[in-house]
Amino acid sequence: IERENRTIKGLVGVYNAEGTLRGELTYWVGARLGRGHCGLCDITHGSIREKAEWKRCRAELPVPFDTFHRDDQPDEIRELLGNAVPAVVAQTDSGFVLLLGPELLALCEGSPARLVDALTSAALQVGLTWTQ
Repeated sequence: IERENRTIKGLVGVYNAEGTLRGELTYWVGARLGRGHCGLCDITHGSIREKAEWKRCRAELPVPFDTFHRDDQPDEIRELLGNAVPAVVAQTDSGFVLLLGPELLALCEGSPARLVDALTSAALQVGLTWTQ
């Protein structure tokens, strides 16, 4: 595999929630009642808005980090993930590569710093490097 095909150009997170207002409200209520969970949501958002710590960690990443919901994710990512969301995938010249699935995101326990550490470890494990 050529080196450029193993270079991370960007990261994409997919929330375990729908992107509509109704979907957001349904997730918010369900999460508080113990009926729904999204480890990525816990990392990036507080009760209502993005966490300041997440904004800082995202800004320090060497590549862009975009997010989507189950219903608005790109088809290529949907095909890779199926229903296994939340997840974070790396975008490379040769396509998308799964880095973190629901279980590994849950292990971050809502911590943006732990997410960055987990992404770094996962990238190394699958042989990916960051854009220079």
